Amino acid sequence: MTFTKTTLTALGFAAASTMAFAGNPEVGGAAMFADKNIVENAANSADHTTLVAAVQAAGLVETLQSDGPFTIFAPTNRAFEALPDGTVDTLLKPENKDALTEILTCHAVGKEVMAEALQGMIEDDGGEHPVPTLGGCTLQATYTDGKMMLVDENGNVATVTIADVKQSNGVIHVIDTVMLPKS
Repeated sequence: MTFTKTTLTALGFAAASTMAFAGNPEVGGAAMFADKNIVENAANSADHTTLVAAVQAAGLVETLQSDGPFTIFAPTNRAFEALPDGTVDTLLKPENKDALTEILTCHAVGKEVMAEALQGMIEDDGGEHPVPTLGGCTLQATYTDGKMMLVDENGNVATVTIADVKQSNGVIHVIDTVMLPKS
């Protein structure tokens, strides 16, 4: 299920209106603003409407608007669409809030970690670095052929497609696969 900017506005997410931080990459066809928080910026990305709707359904908006700092590995709409048919619709139901929250928090780290720092940790650890998440999952980070990769506890592999999107309360790294808790 994909949500439009109009739907997100109806849910209370405002469009950004300030200047983008110099050097901050564009995401989903929109400028990303270093003085906006994670939710505000994600709401402006056409590639993250499903993620933002999921954050809202899980009741995590207030948390991700707080001071943080956070590192968010942000799956795109396409990443959610790659899940088995009906998965997103099922997760967005109120009775599945706990499962949705667990999945989303497996994409969140309770500190700001820029790609260069993570790459250094990977090198220091001999090619693979464990990344413990706020959801209790541990992702394994690797860096090969100029690509940052994450592997969840089920063996799902995500590539960081856009790194180091600075936020007022942390950083977003866009990924192409939804990371899942151990099944």
